[in-house]
Amino acid sequence: MKSKLIELCSIVIVLVTMQTGMSQELALSSAGPLTFNSDGVLFVGDPRAAAVYAIEPTANQEPVDPATVSYAIDGLDKKIAAALGVEASDILIQDMAVNPTSGVIVLSVSRDKGPDAIPVLLTISGDNQIAELDLSKAKFTKAELPNAPGPEQKDRRGNSKRAFSITDISFINNQVVVAGLSNEQFESNLRAIIYPFSSTPNGTAVEVYHGAHGKYETNAPIRTFTSIMVDDKPCVVAAYTCTPLVRFSMSDLAEGKKIQGTTVAELGNWNQPLDMIVYEADDKEYILMANSARGMMKIDTADIGREVGITEPVSNGGVAGQAFKLVEELKTAVQLDRLNLTHAVAITKNEDGSFDLLTFKLP
Repeated sequence: MKSKLIELCSIVIVLVTMQTGMSQELALSSAGPLTFNSDGVLFVGDPRAAAVYAIEPTANQEPVDPATVSYAIDGLDKKIAAALGVEASDILIQDMAVNPTSGVIVLSVSRDKGPDAIPVLLTISGDNQIAELDLSKAKFTKAELPNAPGPEQKDRRGNSKRAFSITDISFINNQVVVAGLSNEQFESNLRAIIYPFSSTPNGTAVEVYHGAHGKYETNAPIRTFTSIMVDDKPCVVAAYTCTPLVRFSMSDLAEGKKIQGTTVAELGNWNQPLDMIVYEADDKEYILMANSARGMMKIDTADIGREVGITEPVSNGGVAGQAFKLVEELKTAVQLDRLNLTHAVAITKNEDGSFDLLTFKLP
Protein backbone atom coordinates (compact mmCIF):
# COMPACT_ATOMS: atom_id res chain seq x y z
CA MET A 1 0.00 0.00 0.00
CA LYS A 2 2.87 2.32 0.88
CA SER A 3 4.61 1.73 -2.47
CA LYS A 4 1.36 2.49 -4.31
CA LEU A 5 1.04 5.77 -2.41
CA ILE A 6 4.63 6.73 -3.27
CA GLU A 7 3.98 5.90 -6.93
CA LEU A 8 0.82 8.04 -6.95
CA CYS A 9 2.66 10.96 -5.35
CA SER A 10 5.40 10.68 -7.99
CA ILE A 11 2.81 10.88 -10.77
CA VAL A 12 1.26 13.96 -9.16
CA ILE A 13 4.68 15.62 -8.90
CA VAL A 14 5.39 14.94 -12.58
CA LEU A 15 2.04 16.40 -13.62
CA VAL A 16 2.49 19.48 -11.47
CA THR A 17 5.93 20.06 -13.01
CA MET A 18 4.47 19.78 -16.52
CA GLN A 19 1.61 22.12 -15.73
CA THR A 20 3.50 24.85 -13.85
CA GLY A 21 7.12 24.72 -14.94
CA MET A 22 8.00 26.57 -11.71
CA SER A 23 10.28 23.93 -10.20
CA GLN A 24 13.16 24.48 -12.60
CA GLU A 25 14.81 27.06 -14.83
CA LEU A 26 14.12 26.85 -18.55
CA ALA A 27 17.24 25.47 -20.23
CA LEU A 28 17.00 24.79 -23.97
CA SER A 29 19.04 21.98 -25.50
CA SER A 30 18.52 23.34 -29.02
CA ALA A 31 16.82 26.27 -30.71
CA GLY A 32 14.12 25.19 -33.14
CA PRO A 33 10.73 26.18 -34.56
CA LEU A 34 8.72 29.00 -32.96
CA THR A 35 5.11 30.09 -32.90
CA PHE A 36 2.76 32.26 -30.80
CA ASN A 37 -0.86 31.97 -29.82
CA SER A 38 -3.18 34.98 -29.93
CA ASP A 39 -2.48 35.76 -26.25
CA GLY A 40 1.25 36.15 -26.80
CA VAL A 41 2.31 32.80 -25.36
CA LEU A 42 5.55 31.76 -27.10
CA PHE A 43 5.95 28.11 -28.07
CA VAL A 44 9.50 26.89 -28.67
CA GLY A 45 10.38 23.57 -30.27
CA ASP A 46 13.52 21.94 -28.87
CA PRO A 47 14.36 19.06 -31.26
CA ARG A 48 17.38 17.80 -29.31
CA ALA A 49 15.30 17.48 -26.14
CA ALA A 50 12.24 16.35 -28.17
CA ALA A 51 10.13 18.84 -26.24
CA VAL A 52 7.95 21.91 -26.73
CA TYR A 53 8.05 24.78 -24.23
CA ALA A 54 5.24 27.27 -23.69
CA ILE A 55 6.62 30.55 -22.30
CA GLU A 56 4.09 32.94 -20.81
CA PRO A 57 4.35 36.67 -21.60
CA THR A 58 5.80 38.84 -18.87
CA ALA A 59 3.30 40.71 -16.75
CA ASN A 60 4.88 44.11 -17.44
CA GLN A 61 4.84 43.73 -21.22
CA GLU A 62 3.05 46.68 -22.77
CA PRO A 63 0.63 45.73 -25.57
CA VAL A 64 1.43 47.43 -28.87
CA ASP A 65 -0.57 47.55 -32.07
CA PRO A 66 1.49 45.50 -34.59
CA ALA A 67 0.11 47.76 -37.33
CA THR A 68 2.35 50.54 -35.96
CA VAL A 69 5.53 48.41 -36.13
CA SER A 70 7.95 48.14 -39.05
CA TYR A 71 11.35 46.50 -39.41
CA ALA A 72 14.43 47.20 -41.54
CA ILE A 73 17.81 45.75 -40.54
CA ASP A 74 20.60 45.35 -43.06
CA GLY A 75 23.20 42.80 -42.06
CA LEU A 76 20.94 41.10 -39.53
CA ASP A 77 23.36 38.23 -39.00
CA LYS A 78 26.24 40.61 -38.27
CA LYS A 79 24.16 42.55 -35.74
CA ILE A 80 23.07 39.31 -34.04
CA ALA A 81 26.67 38.13 -33.91
CA ALA A 82 27.77 41.44 -32.39
CA ALA A 83 25.05 41.16 -29.74
CA LEU A 84 26.27 37.64 -28.87
CA GLY A 85 29.97 38.45 -29.07
CA VAL A 86 30.77 36.05 -31.91
CA GLU A 87 31.44 36.14 -35.64
CA ALA A 88 28.55 36.14 -38.12
CA SER A 89 29.84 32.84 -39.51
CA ASP A 90 29.31 31.27 -36.07
CA ILE A 91 25.53 31.74 -35.90
CA LEU A 92 22.61 30.00 -37.55
CA ILE A 93 19.12 31.57 -37.58
CA GLN A 94 16.69 28.70 -37.11
CA ASP A 95 13.27 30.37 -37.05
CA MET A 96 11.36 33.62 -36.62
CA ALA A 97 7.96 34.39 -35.10
CA VAL A 98 6.07 37.64 -34.50
CA ASN A 99 4.16 38.21 -31.27
CA PRO A 100 0.62 39.14 -32.46
CA THR A 101 -0.02 41.25 -29.34
CA SER A 102 3.05 43.49 -29.67
CA GLY A 103 4.66 42.98 -33.07
CA VAL A 104 7.91 42.03 -31.33
CA ILE A 105 9.96 39.47 -33.28
CA VAL A 106 11.52 36.44 -31.61
CA LEU A 107 14.36 34.56 -33.29
CA SER A 108 15.70 31.14 -32.39
CA VAL A 109 19.43 31.14 -33.04
CA SER A 110 22.22 28.60 -32.70
CA ARG A 111 25.48 30.11 -31.51
CA ASP A 112 28.17 28.04 -33.20
CA LYS A 113 27.23 25.09 -35.40
CA GLY A 114 27.07 21.33 -35.06
CA PRO A 115 26.06 19.17 -32.08
CA ASP A 116 27.56 21.55 -29.50
CA ALA A 117 25.73 24.67 -30.72
CA ILE A 118 24.35 26.85 -27.93
CA PRO A 119 20.66 27.78 -28.34
CA VAL A 120 19.63 31.40 -27.87
CA LEU A 121 16.30 33.23 -28.14
CA LEU A 122 16.52 36.85 -29.26
CA THR A 123 13.93 39.62 -29.48
CA ILE A 124 13.77 42.46 -31.99
CA SER A 125 11.57 45.36 -30.92
CA GLY A 126 9.90 47.97 -33.08
CA ASP A 127 12.95 50.24 -32.83
CA ASN A 128 15.01 47.44 -34.46
CA GLN A 129 16.94 46.77 -31.25
CA ILE A 130 18.20 43.21 -30.72
CA ALA A 131 18.28 41.70 -27.22
CA GLU A 132 18.63 38.26 -25.70
CA LEU A 133 15.43 36.88 -24.16
CA ASP A 134 16.09 36.24 -20.47
CA LEU A 135 14.87 32.71 -19.71
CA SER A 136 16.18 32.60 -16.13
CA LYS A 137 12.88 33.79 -14.65
CA ALA A 138 10.54 32.63 -17.40
CA LYS A 139 7.26 31.06 -16.38
CA PHE A 140 6.81 28.07 -18.64
CA THR A 141 5.34 24.64 -19.15
CA LYS A 142 6.82 21.75 -21.08
CA ALA A 143 5.45 18.94 -23.25
CA GLU A 144 7.85 16.07 -23.94
CA LEU A 145 7.37 13.96 -27.06
CA PRO A 146 7.04 10.34 -25.91
CA ASN A 147 8.11 8.59 -29.13
CA ALA A 148 10.83 10.76 -30.66
CA PRO A 149 13.80 9.17 -32.44
CA GLY A 150 16.65 8.32 -30.10
CA PRO A 151 19.78 10.50 -30.07
CA GLU A 152 21.74 7.68 -31.68
CA GLN A 153 19.36 7.04 -34.59
CA LYS A 154 20.64 8.02 -38.06
CA ASP A 155 19.05 8.26 -41.49
CA ARG A 156 20.53 6.70 -44.61
CA ARG A 157 22.75 9.74 -45.09
CA GLY A 158 24.11 9.52 -41.55
CA ASN A 159 22.15 12.51 -40.25
CA SER A 160 20.65 12.48 -36.78
CA LYS A 161 16.95 11.60 -36.86
CA ARG A 162 16.56 13.28 -33.47
CA ALA A 163 17.29 16.62 -35.16
CA PHE A 164 14.04 16.09 -37.11
CA SER A 165 11.90 15.23 -34.07
CA ILE A 166 10.40 18.74 -34.45
CA THR A 167 10.56 20.37 -37.88
CA ASP A 168 7.76 22.93 -37.49
CA ILE A 169 5.06 23.95 -35.01
CA SER A 170 1.86 26.00 -35.17
CA PHE A 171 -0.94 26.93 -32.79
CA ILE A 172 -4.33 25.85 -34.16
CA ASN A 173 -7.63 25.70 -32.24
CA ASN A 174 -6.10 25.65 -28.75
CA GLN A 175 -3.61 22.99 -29.80
CA VAL A 176 0.10 23.07 -30.54
CA VAL A 177 0.49 21.09 -33.75
CA VAL A 178 3.95 19.56 -34.06
CA ALA A 179 5.43 18.09 -37.25
CA GLY A 180 8.47 15.84 -37.26
CA LEU A 181 9.69 12.26 -37.04
CA SER A 182 8.78 9.57 -34.53
CA ASN A 183 10.63 6.36 -33.67
CA GLU A 184 7.79 4.25 -35.08
CA GLN A 185 7.62 2.25 -38.32
CA PHE A 186 5.83 5.04 -40.19
CA GLU A 187 8.10 7.85 -39.06
CA SER A 188 6.48 11.02 -40.45
CA ASN A 189 4.29 12.34 -37.66
CA LEU A 190 1.78 15.07 -36.84
CA ARG A 191 0.66 15.50 -33.26
CA ALA A 192 -1.85 17.92 -31.77
CA ILE A 193 -1.05 18.77 -28.13
CA ILE A 194 -3.85 20.46 -26.21
CA TYR A 195 -2.76 23.65 -24.46
CA PRO A 196 -2.48 24.16 -21.48
CA PHE A 197 -0.33 21.02 -21.48
CA SER A 198 -1.37 17.99 -19.48
CA SER A 199 -0.23 15.05 -21.61
CA THR A 200 1.49 14.54 -24.96
CA PRO A 201 0.08 12.09 -27.52
CA ASN A 202 2.15 9.74 -29.66
CA GLY A 203 0.61 11.54 -32.61
CA THR A 204 -0.61 10.46 -36.02
CA ALA A 205 1.49 8.73 -38.68
CA VAL A 206 1.03 10.54 -41.99
CA GLU A 207 1.41 9.15 -45.50
CA VAL A 208 1.59 11.22 -48.69
CA TYR A 209 1.73 10.58 -52.41
CA HIS A 210 4.85 12.28 -53.79
CA GLY A 211 4.32 12.92 -57.48
CA ALA A 212 7.97 13.78 -58.19
CA HIS A 213 8.98 10.36 -56.84
CA GLY A 214 5.89 8.56 -58.16
CA LYS A 215 5.17 6.76 -54.89
CA TYR A 216 3.59 6.92 -51.44
CA GLU A 217 5.92 7.90 -48.61
CA THR A 218 5.75 7.61 -44.82
CA ASN A 219 9.27 8.46 -43.63
CA ALA A 220 9.98 11.93 -45.05
CA PRO A 221 9.31 14.69 -42.47
CA ILE A 222 7.08 17.67 -43.09
CA ARG A 223 9.40 20.66 -43.53
CA THR A 224 6.96 23.51 -42.94
CA PHE A 225 3.19 23.91 -42.67
CA THR A 226 0.36 26.34 -42.10
CA SER A 227 -3.37 26.05 -41.41
CA ILE A 228 -6.44 27.00 -43.42
CA MET A 229 -10.20 26.53 -43.08
CA VAL A 230 -11.90 24.18 -45.54
CA ASP A 231 -15.70 24.08 -45.29
CA ASP A 232 -15.37 25.75 -41.88
CA LYS A 233 -13.06 22.98 -40.65
CA PRO A 234 -9.39 23.52 -39.78
CA CYS A 235 -6.84 21.81 -42.00
CA VAL A 236 -3.06 21.60 -42.10
CA VAL A 237 -1.35 22.36 -45.42
CA ALA A 238 2.15 20.87 -45.31
CA ALA A 239 5.14 21.07 -47.63
CA TYR A 240 7.81 18.41 -48.04
CA THR A 241 11.22 18.34 -49.68
CA CYS A 242 11.09 18.21 -53.47
CA THR A 243 8.08 19.73 -53.17
CA PRO A 244 4.64 18.15 -52.63
CA LEU A 245 1.98 20.28 -50.93
CA VAL A 246 -0.38 18.12 -48.89
CA ARG A 247 -3.65 18.78 -47.02
CA PHE A 248 -4.61 17.04 -43.78
CA SER A 249 -7.81 17.53 -41.82
CA MET A 250 -7.24 18.40 -38.17
CA SER A 251 -10.18 16.17 -37.25
CA ASP A 252 -8.23 13.17 -38.57
CA LEU A 253 -5.32 13.64 -36.19
CA ALA A 254 -5.75 11.00 -33.52
CA GLU A 255 -3.55 9.00 -31.17
CA GLY A 256 -1.91 6.01 -32.86
CA LYS A 257 -3.75 6.51 -36.15
CA LYS A 258 -2.25 6.42 -39.65
CA ILE A 259 -3.77 8.76 -42.21
CA GLN A 260 -3.17 9.60 -45.86
CA GLY A 261 -3.05 13.25 -46.87
CA THR A 262 -4.38 14.73 -50.09
CA THR A 263 -1.57 15.96 -52.34
CA VAL A 264 -2.93 19.24 -53.70
CA ALA A 265 0.18 20.40 -55.58
CA GLU A 266 3.57 19.35 -56.87
CA LEU A 267 5.81 22.43 -56.95
CA GLY A 268 9.05 21.13 -58.42
CA ASN A 269 11.97 18.94 -57.42
CA TRP A 270 15.46 19.77 -56.09
CA ASN A 271 13.89 22.20 -53.67
CA GLN A 272 13.42 22.65 -49.93
CA PRO A 273 10.36 24.53 -48.67
CA LEU A 274 11.53 26.88 -45.93
CA ASP A 275 8.56 28.72 -44.43
CA MET A 276 4.92 29.54 -45.21
CA ILE A 277 2.10 31.82 -44.12
CA VAL A 278 -1.54 32.21 -45.15
CA TYR A 279 -3.30 35.52 -45.81
CA GLU A 280 -6.17 37.19 -47.67
CA ALA A 281 -5.99 39.79 -50.44
CA ASP A 282 -8.69 41.04 -52.81
CA ASP A 283 -11.23 38.69 -51.17
CA LYS A 284 -9.10 35.65 -51.97
CA GLU A 285 -6.93 33.44 -49.80
CA TYR A 286 -3.30 32.68 -50.57
CA ILE A 287 -0.36 30.78 -49.15
CA LEU A 288 3.01 32.49 -49.39
CA MET A 289 5.86 29.97 -49.34
CA ALA A 290 9.61 30.57 -49.29
CA ASN A 291 11.83 27.98 -50.98
CA SER A 292 15.51 27.17 -51.20
CA ALA A 293 15.68 26.91 -55.00
CA ARG A 294 12.33 27.91 -56.54
CA GLY A 295 11.75 31.39 -55.17
CA MET A 296 8.80 32.79 -53.28
CA MET A 297 5.49 31.25 -54.33
CA LYS A 298 2.10 32.93 -53.98
CA ILE A 299 -0.20 29.90 -54.03
CA ASP A 300 -3.92 30.22 -54.75
CA THR A 301 -6.00 28.15 -52.29
CA ALA A 302 -9.07 27.98 -54.57
CA ASP A 303 -10.38 24.39 -54.63
CA ILE A 304 -7.67 23.27 -52.18
CA GLY A 305 -10.35 21.33 -50.33
CA ARG A 306 -11.12 19.05 -53.29
CA GLU A 307 -11.58 15.41 -52.39
CA VAL A 308 -9.26 13.92 -55.02
CA GLY A 309 -5.64 15.06 -55.19
CA ILE A 310 -2.59 14.13 -57.22
CA THR A 311 -2.10 10.36 -57.44
CA GLU A 312 -0.02 10.05 -60.63
CA PRO A 313 3.68 10.81 -61.23
CA VAL A 314 4.72 14.37 -62.05
CA SER A 315 8.09 13.85 -63.71
CA ASN A 316 11.05 15.95 -64.89
CA GLY A 317 10.63 18.61 -62.21
CA GLY A 318 7.15 19.49 -63.40
CA VAL A 319 4.43 21.22 -61.44
CA ALA A 320 0.76 20.35 -60.98
CA GLY A 321 -2.22 21.16 -58.79
CA GLN A 322 -2.67 24.56 -57.11
CA ALA A 323 -1.95 27.57 -59.30
CA PHE A 324 0.86 29.84 -58.12
CA LYS A 325 2.89 32.89 -59.10
CA LEU A 326 6.48 33.72 -58.27
CA VAL A 327 7.08 36.89 -56.22
CA GLU A 328 10.40 38.02 -57.64
CA GLU A 329 11.11 40.75 -55.09
CA LEU A 330 10.99 38.16 -52.29
CA LYS A 331 12.77 35.29 -54.04
CA THR A 332 15.64 35.23 -51.53
CA ALA A 333 13.46 35.06 -48.40
CA VAL A 334 14.27 32.25 -45.99
CA GLN A 335 11.90 33.05 -43.08
CA LEU A 336 8.42 34.64 -42.96
CA ASP A 337 5.74 35.64 -40.50
CA ARG A 338 2.64 37.81 -40.49
CA LEU A 339 2.92 41.23 -38.88
CA ASN A 340 -0.70 42.33 -39.38
CA LEU A 341 -3.52 41.96 -41.91
CA THR A 342 -1.62 43.65 -44.72
CA HIS A 343 2.09 43.27 -43.96
CA ALA A 344 4.59 40.57 -43.06
CA VAL A 345 8.27 40.36 -42.14
CA ALA A 346 10.93 38.35 -43.91
CA ILE A 347 14.55 37.42 -43.47
CA THR A 348 16.26 37.52 -46.86
CA LYS A 349 19.63 36.13 -47.91
CA ASN A 350 22.06 38.22 -49.95
CA GLU A 351 24.48 37.02 -52.61
CA ASP A 352 27.40 37.36 -50.19
CA GLY A 353 25.64 35.06 -47.69
CA SER A 354 24.59 37.80 -45.29
CA PHE A 355 20.99 38.34 -44.16
CA ASP A 356 18.59 41.28 -43.93
CA LEU A 357 15.30 41.78 -42.08
CA LEU A 358 12.50 43.70 -43.77
CA THR A 359 8.81 44.48 -43.64
CA PHE A 360 6.82 44.00 -46.85
CA LYS A 361 3.27 44.43 -48.08
CA LEU A 362 1.51 41.11 -48.66
CA PRO A 363 1.33 40.62 -52.45
